[in-house]
Amino acid sequence: MTPLPSNVPHEHDRPVTWVALAGFMGTGKSRIGWELSRRLRLTFIDTDRVIERVTCLKIPEIFELYGEDTFRAYETEVVRRTLRLDHVVVSTGGGTVVREVNRQRLQARGPVVVLSASPETIYKRTRRHRRPMLEIGDPTERIRSLMAERAPAYDAVASLRVSGDDREADDVVDDIVEGLWSWADQHPELARRGPIAEPEKIMEGDPTSNTSFAEEADAAFLEDPEPESLP
Repeated sequence: MTPLPSNVPHEHDRPVTWVALAGFMGTGKSRIGWELSRRLRLTFIDTDRVIERVTCLKIPEIFELYGEDTFRAYETEVVRRTLRLDHVVVSTGGGTVVREVNRQRLQARGPVVVLSASPETIYKRTRRHRRPMLEIGDPTERIRSLMAERAPAYDAVASLRVSGDDREADDVVDDIVEGLWSWADQHPELARRGPIAEPEKIMEGDPTSNTSFAEEADAAFLEDPEPESLP
């Protein structure tokens, strides 16, 4: 992981040292997460990029070659390993929190900010990129359907919710930071909680139990570069 700069603020100068972002694809998790990490002087981690570095495959390729179940298993393992980190902003995939175990782990570590946007905004932001989950029927209707299907999971995991519709990134980050200060005041023990190291569990048939994935996952937690600006 990229070392923190020497001018990192004292812990009392920021509300938390670990925070996760969740929400549907195209809601701005990567862009807002990177901007938030700059504001709080934390390291930015994108779980999708971690999976791509470990597997040497793009997300659509994983879906095509191994299926969604394998991708979700990789996703769950990467989430588990983010609990060991500190001084990070973690951007999760759009479907990460659908799995209850992922919701439980993220909430046990710290605050989860759920970003939202309208189906129209999401389509505008995602139409230029391959999205396996949207390659069925009409994209806009598929977005509406998946958003409705995942809404209970987003509601269950949210420590706070922030809309990114038609807003500058700085304004969204302002709302998140303000919300994190309020959350930290209400949950002081969890806000100060350090890394969680869960014991290794090897399950037969689990694609993440192979030695290569296990050894490379932690090394893949490199700070991600600045993402594209929100359209």
